[in-house]
Amino acid sequence: MVAAFLRHDLTSPVPEEVRGAVLAIGNFDGVHLGHRTVLDEAMALGRAQGVPTFALTFEPHPRTLFKPESPVFRLTPQPVKARVLEMAGLDGVLVLPFTRELAATSAQGFVDTYLAEATGASHVVTGFNFMFGAQRQGTPEFLASAGDVANFGVTVVDAHLEDDGEAISSSRIRRLLGAGDVSRASDLLGWRWCVSGKVAPGAKLGRTLGYPTANIALPASAHLAHGVYAVRLRRANGSLHDGVASFGRRPTFDNGAPLLETFVFDFDHDLYGEEIEVALFERLRGEEKFDSADALVRQMDRDSEAARTVLAQAKPLSDLDRALTFTAGR
Repeated sequence: MVAAFLRHDLTSPVPEEVRGAVLAIGNFDGVHLGHRTVLDEAMALGRAQGVPTFALTFEPHPRTLFKPESPVFRLTPQPVKARVLEMAGLDGVLVLPFTRELAATSAQGFVDTYLAEATGASHVVTGFNFMFGAQRQGTPEFLASAGDVANFGVTVVDAHLEDDGEAISSSRIRRLLGAGDVSRASDLLGWRWCVSGKVAPGAKLGRTLGYPTANIALPASAHLAHGVYAVRLRRANGSLHDGVASFGRRPTFDNGAPLLETFVFDFDHDLYGEEIEVALFERLRGEEKFDSADALVRQMDRDSEAARTVLAQAKPLSDLDRALTFTAGR
């Protein structure tokens, strides 16, 4: 078995412990509850067979490769995805660079090169809508047939439906985040959605108002609704800190480039240059322009109290959410 969570780029030969493993294959952007049914099935098979379980995923997202002018809003960039997969219980993640050459590879070529030869998979688990190979000719039915020939098992997992009959999807979650409904998005994820980045120096406007903030820039493709959110920040050392964050252009001051600006409660340390994660619990209000700095401060006082209330009452959505957002340490 694997001693520690393994992250491996499939441009080089896999370590010996990967060979013969169970593979869950997909983009898994968001590692949402629908993805979890695939991953849980793979891990159950791995435990039954006494072999490790790995996610085989692709970077960049295929849609970003083909439409670079309109990159996909990534719910989980690669480092965040790896961390969530680790906390979900997998033994590692195998990353296959998604290139035009890979996109032109036949479905049979993909099976032969990456499933039979490179990894020697003993079993492959995919979602019902996983398609692969040139012109997306690789269907679940094709994969099952190819697995019989190559001597690996195949399990195809049906869609994970909600009570209303609608399937959980990354696209649906992106729409919810774009509308500011982070609570509903987190319900579908099964964990509080988070963003990460390096804290950069800002104009220090918050400091002059009594609200110093840790600022990170989100990718331009991150279509999160502007507004004020109750958040929990995780430092590089694993410590957790409650706070309130504003995402937007600061219309009261400069209407500049969007930033996520997090005020951490009861905290007076310097975070400049540190990699942080910020988990969003609830949107408190939309972004507003105030007539004066004093009016903005009065609203920030109210926002802080509202955020403290939300966070004090918050409960883990799942064991995964507890590990990611309620438990200190890395």
